[in-house]
Amino acid sequence: MAIGGKSRVAKRSSSVSYASTVTTVVFVTLCVLGVWMLTSNSVSSPQTTTTTRTITDTNSDIAFSGSNEEQPSKINEDQKDKAVFEDNPGQLPDEAVKPDDDKVSESDDLDKVKEGAAVEETRHGLQGKESAEEQEKQKMSETQISEESVLTQNQQSKQNGLKEVEDNKQMSNEEPIKVHQEETINNQDPSEDQDQIRVVEKKQINEKPKERRGKKKKKHAESIERPLETTMIGKSKKDDVAEMEDEPRVNKPKIQDQLEEDEPKGTKQLNQDQLEEDESKGTKQLNQDQLEQDEHKGNKLQNHDQQESQVQGIDNATFNDETKDKPEILNATQTDTFQSLLKTKTNQETAEKDTQIEAQQQHESTSEETLGSTIPKESNESKNAWKSQKAQSENEKERRRDESSGKEGLYGYTWHLCNVTAGPDYIPCLDNEEALKKLRSTRHFEHRERHCPEEGPTCLVPLPKGYKRPISWPKSREKIWYNNVPHTKLAEFKGHQNWVKVSGDFLTFPGGGTQFIHGALHYIDFLQQSVPNLKWGKRTRVILDVGCGVASFGGYLFDRDVLTMSFAPKDEHEAQVQFALERGIPAISAVMGSQRLPFPCRVFDVVHCARCRVPWHAENGMLLLELNRVLRPGGYFIWSATPVYQKLPEDVEIWNAMSSLTKAMCWDLVTIKRDKLNSVSAAVYRKPITNECYDKRPDNNPPMCKENDDANAVWHVPLRACMHRVPINPAERGTRWPAHWPNRLQKAPYWLNRTQMGIYGKPAPQDFVKDYEHWTRVVSKLYMSGLGISWSNVRNVMDMRAVYGGFAAALKDIKVWVINVVNLDSPDTLPIIYERGLFGMYHDWCESFSTYPRSYDLLHADHLFSKLEKRCKLQPVLAEVDRIVRPGGKLIVRDESDAIGEVENLLKSLHWEVHLTFSKDQEGILSAQKGDWRPTAYQASI
Repeated sequence: MAIGGKSRVAKRSSSVSYASTVTTVVFVTLCVLGVWMLTSNSVSSPQTTTTTRTITDTNSDIAFSGSNEEQPSKINEDQKDKAVFEDNPGQLPDEAVKPDDDKVSESDDLDKVKEGAAVEETRHGLQGKESAEEQEKQKMSETQISEESVLTQNQQSKQNGLKEVEDNKQMSNEEPIKVHQEETINNQDPSEDQDQIRVVEKKQINEKPKERRGKKKKKHAESIERPLETTMIGKSKKDDVAEMEDEPRVNKPKIQDQLEEDEPKGTKQLNQDQLEEDESKGTKQLNQDQLEQDEHKGNKLQNHDQQESQVQGIDNATFNDETKDKPEILNATQTDTFQSLLKTKTNQETAEKDTQIEAQQQHESTSEETLGSTIPKESNESKNAWKSQKAQSENEKERRRDESSGKEGLYGYTWHLCNVTAGPDYIPCLDNEEALKKLRSTRHFEHRERHCPEEGPTCLVPLPKGYKRPISWPKSREKIWYNNVPHTKLAEFKGHQNWVKVSGDFLTFPGGGTQFIHGALHYIDFLQQSVPNLKWGKRTRVILDVGCGVASFGGYLFDRDVLTMSFAPKDEHEAQVQFALERGIPAISAVMGSQRLPFPCRVFDVVHCARCRVPWHAENGMLLLELNRVLRPGGYFIWSATPVYQKLPEDVEIWNAMSSLTKAMCWDLVTIKRDKLNSVSAAVYRKPITNECYDKRPDNNPPMCKENDDANAVWHVPLRACMHRVPINPAERGTRWPAHWPNRLQKAPYWLNRTQMGIYGKPAPQDFVKDYEHWTRVVSKLYMSGLGISWSNVRNVMDMRAVYGGFAAALKDIKVWVINVVNLDSPDTLPIIYERGLFGMYHDWCESFSTYPRSYDLLHADHLFSKLEKRCKLQPVLAEVDRIVRPGGKLIVRDESDAIGEVENLLKSLHWEVHLTFSKDQEGILSAQKGDWRPTAYQASI
């Protein structure tokens, strides 16, 4: 119908054009029209008659009007057609702007034939055909008016239906005005201008409807083609719209009054039967058309609403701590769509203001749940209530500060391969050859300790030749790819002890060790039988394994729900920690040397040493006293070594020295048990839970530490041959054993003081609970399904900036382990992490981490980089991230928007695939995946 309406406009324009140029033809035409007006009586001609008709329906009043006022009436009718059909093509149903069935097309065809005939008569002087044409036109006009009335009624009903939907959704805040003005003005969304109308109209003429399906699509195409074939006037659509925009608008209620007054009863009666029949068909067709149109528009709105709700779900699930009911986040298969959604949200809001208003109303209803206001943030006041490693460690070296912004040329940064002797196994702080040359002594294993370069390296570590993606857990515990860790020395020296063996393309691990050749599980059960109070996985949850080898002991303790921090130095036992990490077992490179271990005091339930080759008795027991510092009061030290069960002179000497030392330390020798299968024995000691023994010692040797010696200060703090007193205040950490696992995970430690302010500004116990609830929600709602991460391929995880360990706690039920890193200048919350049955260590991310390259499947950084860039450049930090993440590994960053942007640029320069970036209220999230790319050029030698 819209096309037919526009054709009549074009025809009238042509008639006027001919009349203005040929005055004689105009005079004849006016005479013919006068005769026609007198003879047609009840038939409304588009050009000549004054007769009108009104059809009343329960939904709307429809009016058709002609005019004998040549130009004004034509303008009014044109304007009315424009109001009904053309003002808002983006809002009206497809049926309101295009014919949808044969009946509509037929009425348009008849109309065009009639109008075309009238034009031809005008062009040829009408040549005596007035009478026959008038009769024919009268019949055609009656049929046309009847059919157009029903169709127009249907269109008006659809318009009313759409208006009701818009009213219900509160899509517009404008006051209701006159009905005609609503049709001509308010149906159009304020954000859609006349250019949109022209584009839509052009598409209606030149294209098939893109959003119709099946038969409807075919019908539309046919109904459009037929009117175009009968059109006699070739005026462009652009001109039509321009002319219609110049016409005055008409008050519809006034026209309707005139129509009701002037409508002949004969014509009304003539078409009554046909109208009733057409009405029933039209209503049926209307219902079907309106359903499809509503479906079409509803899908459009629903798609946008769904996108809005998904983004709102991200806001709520990712960054909200208060709301419980939240929309579901996209699953892994929808990550690409989710990424596109986040990036195009602003453009959609601009193009579709009506949907924006609805989304804005929804957003306002949850205004307190916005990104910026609901991420747990550290309060300034809490900084005074918590110590940090930087403040605690007396000999912490002075940190360098970079005064430049460090933001120039990030994306275009040029990367090179590290030109170092260690090659693919390069650990910058352990392979600093220049620093090692300057060491004055190596007596206390200083050459195995950390010596970081002044400026963090910005080179990339190459991949081993033939590197493959690691084997997934738990198969990786038994075998790994040889090319990933191509070292055979351990297999040659320790193969007979079932440490590791070479088997074709694999390195296999029978599960043995020096003290448990027949397998770690048997050895673990042997220890449980020796000390029933161990209660693996309940009372004993977090242990420290010193000199771990390939970490089979810790690897099999997972079967007993025990978490093991394994460590060993990077020494002649080639790549032992690297083997452990490749197998999916937690381990770090460290040594019992001249400095304290990077752990808090009184945190490990058990410390284990199986032939660990550490001289515990040397130098007044300094190394064993360091274990005493990290061992929880009432915890066990398990020593399985030859001095326990062999009688060689050297072993006897060591045993005697150890016996004297442990007695002086008030350690109770619980038992010495023999493992007949492995032909070894183990001695088990227990640390005291009171200070009574210390006070009764005849000699103060080893001495008690000074009161100002902070047992938690570890960063670059040298070892001291002294003991710290056991806490006796019931409210102090260490006076009671933690709850059994897994209850200790969710329970705030008893020693968290309610008067102490937590990290996020609430009382510390409440802060702990809120943090756990927050991360449980984030992990379940977003991380599990919304970031495209295949968690079955994730095993080794690091939280680069842990607070209470909430992220790790939320991953409890997944077969992963998480090492929690508490930063040097962050509040010292690491004891809380251990208290809840998790583990971690202190670190400064302005330096390299003590691990091998390609160690981790996933790194998580929550508000890390924005804090780091105040102390050091981000380029070396991202180079370190690239070093320790495996190819195919993931990085999740939550931070301030500026930091997110800088990290994204650096990752792209490293050829990482950025899967997701989303920012809101100056806060953002980023998810990226490392590829296999490596530069080809090596860094120039210094």
